[in-house]
Amino acid sequence: MKSAARYAPSFFPGFRALDVETGGVRFAGVVGGEGPPLLLLHGYPQTHIAWRRIAPVLAQRHTVVLPDLPGYGASRTTDMASPWTKRRVGQAMVALMTRLGHPRFAVIGHDRGARAGYRLALDHPDRVPALVSLTVIPTSDAMAAVDFRYATRTFHWFLFAQEADLPERLLAADPDAFIEHALSGMTGGRAVVEPAAMEAYRAAFRDPTVRHAICEDYRAAMGEDLLLDEADLAAGRLMPCPVLVLWPEAEHLPGRPNPVDIWRRWATDVEGRSTSGGHLQPEDAPGEVLAALQPFLYSHGW
Repeated sequence: MKSAARYAPSFFPGFRALDVETGGVRFAGVVGGEGPPLLLLHGYPQTHIAWRRIAPVLAQRHTVVLPDLPGYGASRTTDMASPWTKRRVGQAMVALMTRLGHPRFAVIGHDRGARAGYRLALDHPDRVPALVSLTVIPTSDAMAAVDFRYATRTFHWFLFAQEADLPERLLAADPDAFIEHALSGMTGGRAVVEPAAMEAYRAAFRDPTVRHAICEDYRAAMGEDLLLDEADLAAGRLMPCPVLVLWPEAEHLPGRPNPVDIWRRWATDVEGRSTSGGHLQPEDAPGEVLAALQPFLYSHGW
């Protein structure tokens, strides 16, 4: 496995390396600070360094745990017996946080990490006192809203979800070009990723095991993840924890429901607001994210 510490000196001074094997994953990432624990989950196509402009501030009064998602970055799955659905990712995150001595922890997720985060909160309500979701609405709502505009902007959802190993073969042709296109296609994306971070993202995406894990993530979204969402909605299951929803105004399409209203179908206590900038909120609008996030955590005793 690649060294879990390789990003820490430049992106997270004062943080310590995370290198823990549990829940079917050899987790890599960093941990910093002291206080009530926060689990920060990044999105596609990034690694834990997506939080480099957020985590040092949060670490001033929290214990901040930043793993690479299973299969992403330098985290490697050690158990491939079944697909890595968001339910399974959530179970692995519970195992990780328990191993680190945190039976209860707030979850802050962006993009794919937010999808794993809300599944974790639904499946383990006793573990999660607060949830923050950046840029996403639940998968079943996202799929119900698909039209040509959505499909054009997020074509990778449908490419990566194709059966193995067609997407993997296509991505192998030019990984650097694909990740450059992916970030450039996100509103405000490429401009907010400095060269050192971009090279770290490229380095991770060059690894065929990482590309395969990403495809499996999207395949799960169109399979078990979607079925679990639909079953929860039909059963009327709601997250009991408070939820903060932040979304980039640039990505809110005209005529679509307000994301807060969508999330109120999933939780009893939801608040939210839009931010400036684009899809990569932790990198593009960190000040606005923190301005909403910190009071939310504090107001709910975390």
